[in-house]
Amino acid sequence: MLQHIQEAANYITKFYANAIPIGIILGSGLSNFANEMVIEHSIPYTDIPHFATSTVLGHSGKLLIGKVAGKQVIAMNGRFHYYEGYSAQEVVFPVRVMKLLGVQTLLISNAAGAMNKNFEIGNLMLITDHISLFIQNPLIGKNIDAFGPRFPDMSEPYSKKLLAMAKSIAKQHNISITEGVYCSVTGPTFETKAEYRLLLACGGDAVGMSTVQETIAAKHAGMDVLAISVISDIGIMEVEKTITYQEVLQAVNEAEPKLTAIFKAMIAAI
Repeated sequence: MLQHIQEAANYITKFYANAIPIGIILGSGLSNFANEMVIEHSIPYTDIPHFATSTVLGHSGKLLIGKVAGKQVIAMNGRFHYYEGYSAQEVVFPVRVMKLLGVQTLLISNAAGAMNKNFEIGNLMLITDHISLFIQNPLIGKNIDAFGPRFPDMSEPYSKKLLAMAKSIAKQHNISITEGVYCSVTGPTFETKAEYRLLLACGGDAVGMSTVQETIAAKHAGMDVLAISVISDIGIMEVEKTITYQEVLQAVNEAEPKLTAIFKAMIAAI
């Protein structure tokens, strides 16, 4: 596995050889953030050794290298999901490649359904903690000592420093932002009403099908992580309503400018 990660990193360094301090993972419908980048290199995932292929609508499947607010960044324009049939290790493979490329700060975005009845569609939620009990941990198997210890601490999966910075930036830009605990599930089905109630009882505020495996791998490798969810649907409602992926994308597209403003200001401040 380490050899494959190194081979992928070596291929990318043919395009840009210097260390890249900031990594970004763009979730469903959030690819327009790329318009804020001065893109120097756009590398299809299919060209990178051992990379998986993004198969979901709203995920373009390119690795972008360039600048945002004058800072060098690398961005995944589309991620991999466990529900696509990839192993947990394949899902986090790009995060580990980013580590070898010099990334120390990882910004993650996603779309999520809300259990918290105070949330509304289009809200931005800073992820303060997560519940990973419903997914496969990507660190299962032989530990890669080059990245981190066998038993990594997860008492602060999301950097308190970055969370404080994001809240301050949101206030400066008059962007309403909330905080909460993110529950990760495998998907690809949306949750049943009973499952939403279970996740709420477990302490979750929102639920999604990504992010947590990536965060675990990033923390294992010593990165600082900030993750923001766009609340794309409300799972716990009194009325009957069918959730569709098209509605999720619509909600995310409407909230995207707010998330873009925060990420851009975060990168400038890091």
